[in-house]
Amino acid sequence: MTQPTPRYPLPAIENLPEDIRARILEVQEKSGFIPNVFLSFAHRPDEFRAFFAYHDALMLRESGLSKAEREMIVVATSGVNNCLYCVVAHGAILRIYARNPRLSDQLATNHRKAEITPRQRAMLDFALKVAQASHTVESADFDALHAHGFNDEDIWDIGAVAAFYAMSNRMANLVDLRPNPEFYAMGRAERKPK
Repeated sequence: MTQPTPRYPLPAIENLPEDIRARILEVQEKSGFIPNVFLSFAHRPDEFRAFFAYHDALMLRESGLSKAEREMIVVATSGVNNCLYCVVAHGAILRIYARNPRLSDQLATNHRKAEITPRQRAMLDFALKVAQASHTVESADFDALHAHGFNDEDIWDIGAVAAFYAMSNRMANLVDLRPNPEFYAMGRAERKPK
């Protein structure tokens, strides 16, 4: 079976601005392949730079949320937003960070049935509210998260990750972005905690 043709042509790496080409080649060296999102979003270099700058600010900074928890938000919200690319790609990353080969599949389907803590469930309940009905967020939502030990900065992070990936999900669906085959197998073997 062949992959569908992208709705927008993927640029050739050699035709990209140097900073974008360097970033893509760095990712390729680290992961062994180029995730399709990089070439797809490089269609518009200024938007690529803005997208990945915000991505890095949210996903790589020090936070009260672990890297696995941030990926949990991405997978759960991408599931309800029907974004195949983000569910598969970030599901692979989550399996590695969480050292749990089942978790991403559970979260993409129904976080209420997943192997998570009550704290993580509260986090995901809020993230899904931001992703689907942000106009209904109220003080009681903050109170519920505070009761689980989240502070206001953590709540900002939860909401910002959910909102950013809601936008990302919509762009991925717009351009018919498909996951690289490599993502499907990543992190599937059971790993013991360090």
